[in-house]
Amino acid sequence: MKALLSKSPGGPDTLVLEERPAPQPGPGEVVLQVKACGVNFPDVLIIQDMYQFKPPRPFAPGSEVAGIVTALGEGVSHIKLGDRVIGSTGWGGMSEAMAVAAGRCIPMPDAMPFDEAAAFIMTYGTSHHALKDRAQLKAGETLLVLGAAGGVGLAAVELGKAAGARVIAAVSSQEKLDFALAHGADAGVVYPRGPFDKEGSKALAESFKQACGPKGADVIYDAVGGDYAEAALRAIAWEGRFLVVGFPAGIPKIPLNLPLLKACQIVGVFWGAFAQRDPAANRANNHELFQLYAKGAIKPQISERFPLARGGEAIARLAGRSALGKLVVVME
Repeated sequence: MKALLSKSPGGPDTLVLEERPAPQPGPGEVVLQVKACGVNFPDVLIIQDMYQFKPPRPFAPGSEVAGIVTALGEGVSHIKLGDRVIGSTGWGGMSEAMAVAAGRCIPMPDAMPFDEAAAFIMTYGTSHHALKDRAQLKAGETLLVLGAAGGVGLAAVELGKAAGARVIAAVSSQEKLDFALAHGADAGVVYPRGPFDKEGSKALAESFKQACGPKGADVIYDAVGGDYAEAALRAIAWEGRFLVVGFPAGIPKIPLNLPLLKACQIVGVFWGAFAQRDPAANRANNHELFQLYAKGAIKPQISERFPLARGGEAIARLAGRSALGKLVVVME
């Protein structure tokens, strides 16, 4: 089988396509014929040894796959040969086949195609956990989403609308704003590229305040970080909730007088750890997401599909923050 491998720390250009032995399932594992692999920001970090987890090399990036079960390991009884499943893997997905712990496999809805399935659980799972469990977003509240045209950001836009919130999309270009508006955002703001000096940060904060209105944002979903975080926090409502989701623009430094002045909360969102620590709650969330998908309230917006040999290009596109919606690697 072919796999796109990270053999030394570096950027997407360091990945190499190689033949590897076909995997065999260990106890409690299944082997998947991978049909599609979602591209997510952790893929950018993990190949540079900058992610929370550092797998031994060589390894393939790709933390979310959809495929068909082709072999069962000892002790696996709830999954059958031929089942179509979504696998949450951490890494290893950019390969034609892989062994996955059976407990990390989720049955796919019959009507869901493989490419959408591979772009579903991580982004919608992260955003659903963030808005429902961490922020307790309510109907009628204002939700400001930073990075609203990306994978998790667009999922937050859709889920915010499904929850009855007023959604403000914050993005870096008019093209991205048009994309977010077309998928449910009520209004938006185009922010310039950082970093910002003091006056630039003040102007950015003012643009967020104008977009959110005089009350401010009840919930801020920050999937960008960097200098954007403090500026957005200055637009938060009294007793608002600021969700820390990701840092493609860098890890921000927040003056702690701001949470005091707004009596607001800064809340971390680590969906992967939540899913491991509370699998029952995560399964319930996934069930809710599949129901929303069946109703047409949410749907992965796949802007580009790449063959396995070009998986590094997909990761580079995501790293450059130029992607709209989701990018997926599909196996030929």
